[in-house]
Amino acid sequence: MMALVLVVVALVSALTAMRFAIHGQEVQVPALVGLAPADAERAVAGSGLQLEVERQYYSPQIPEGRIMTQVPLPGTKVRRGWQVRVAQSLGPQRVAIPDVTKESERAAEWNLRRRGLDLASTAEMQFPGTPADQVLAQSPPANANQVAAPKTSLLITVTANPPAYVMPSFVGQPLGSVSRTLQDAGFKLGNVTMAPTASASATAPNAGSSTLGPSGQPSPASIIVVQTPNAGQKILAGAVVNFEVR
Repeated sequence: MMALVLVVVALVSALTAMRFAIHGQEVQVPALVGLAPADAERAVAGSGLQLEVERQYYSPQIPEGRIMTQVPLPGTKVRRGWQVRVAQSLGPQRVAIPDVTKESERAAEWNLRRRGLDLASTAEMQFPGTPADQVLAQSPPANANQVAAPKTSLLITVTANPPAYVMPSFVGQPLGSVSRTLQDAGFKLGNVTMAPTASASATAPNAGSSTLGPSGQPSPASIIVVQTPNAGQKILAGAVVNFEVR
C-alpha cells in the first residue's frame, strides 16, 4: 500500500513539474499596432519572440511606417521563440494608379515600378484579334482610390493556339479532289509519290517511277493508297499532308 502511494505521489509530482516547465516557456504577445518597427522589435525581443514584417498596406488612419496589424493578437499566449507577423502602414495613398492597358508586359511593369508600385501577379489569356504580350486588363484599375496595397495584377494576352483537327481517311480517293479539299481547309499538300506495284518492286526498286505522267508528277486521277499523317491522328491547321498514289 505504501509503495502504491509513493508511485501516485511520484506521478503527480512529475505531471506538475511538466506543467510548470511547459507553461514556464509561454509568454504573452505584446501589443504592436501603432509602434515603429524598431520599437516593435524591442517589444517582442523582450518577450523572447521574433518579428516578421510580411506586408505593407495603405492606411489613412495609421501613420506611415507604423505597425497596422499583427498576428497573433495582443495577449495571446505563445511559446518563446514564436514568430509575430505584422503589416506595416504606407500611410494614405499618394500614388496614382497608371493606365497600363495595351502596353507590353515589360513596359507595364516598368511603368508601375517607377511609381513605387509592385507587380502582384500576372495571368494569361487568348483573345482573338489582339496582339500577344499586351495588357488586356489590370487590377486595381487606372486612377483607383482607396487602394489597399501598392500592388497591381495584370491580364496578358498570349498567342492563340492553331485549331486542331482529327485527320480523316483519304485512302481510295482521287488525288485531285483531295488536294482541293485540303487547300480549302487550310492544309498544305506535301510530297506525292507513286507507290510501287508488287511486280515492279520485284524487278527494280525504282520501277514505280515509270508510271508517272508526262510532267513527271502523278495525275489528279491518281488514287491515294497511303497518307501521312495517318487517319485518326491529331493535326493542326496548316499541317502538311503527304500521299502515295497509284
